[in-house]
Amino acid sequence: MVLSAGERAAVAARARRDLLRTIFAQGLMALVAALVAWGAAGPAAGVSALAGAGAYFIPNACFGLRLLLDIYRPGGANPFTFLFGEVLKLGLTVLLLWAIVRVGGDHIVWPALLVGLLCALKGYVLLLMFRKLS
Repeated sequence: MVLSAGERAAVAARARRDLLRTIFAQGLMALVAALVAWGAAGPAAGVSALAGAGAYFIPNACFGLRLLLDIYRPGGANPFTFLFGEVLKLGLTVLLLWAIVRVGGDHIVWPALLVGLLCALKGYVLLLMFRKLS
């Protein structure tokens, strides 16, 4: 299938928009999880939820922004860059979770941390609910 220049531009514009919306939704879900945890169980739970969400959100946002830069590159995104970025993102997520456990120790509220992580992982559901994802 060969796309015209206009069709390629439309696909790239939609990809940029959806990528930025997804990153924004994940960040929003992370903040909501932290605020709800803080309100329900106190500051330690709020910080734990934010740390859990951040462990996924930070590497994912960096990866997403890197993909966004690839969209502007002549020739578009490279499959190797995508695969390498995905592996790096997962590795950094595990490393950040390990660091949270090492630094937080007994102050971690595990249910809040896991809920924060889950909310960041499923941030795109917010877009699906409001039909903002193509």
